[in-house]
Amino acid sequence: METIESTYTVTLRDYPEELPAKERIAAETRYAKALEKQLGGPEQVAAALDTLNNLEESPPEVVSPGDLTLLKAWGKASTAAKQAGFRDLGEGDGAYFEVRLG
Repeated sequence: METIESTYTVTLRDYPEELPAKERIAAETRYAKALEKQLGGPEQVAAALDTLNNLEESPPEVVSPGDLTLLKAWGKASTAAKQAGFRDLGEGDGAYFEVRLG
């Protein structure tokens, strides 16, 4: 499966029907561009993702106010990115975009 390569990857997962590669890549690209627009660029997306991954492994008492701000920004960015990614596809039940550090 191809993914958008940068400092992170975006992959459309569990879409209920077979998509031509061109449409899947276009959706993944829209998702990535929307994340970058909301967070400030590819490096900021990767940095936010790294912080979020670290927070998942941290006890709740070590979450800083800056971390909470980042969590809110990520939530807003991922909502906008999901809308952009599924534009032209329609919502696929159970489908989601996976974002991972590259």
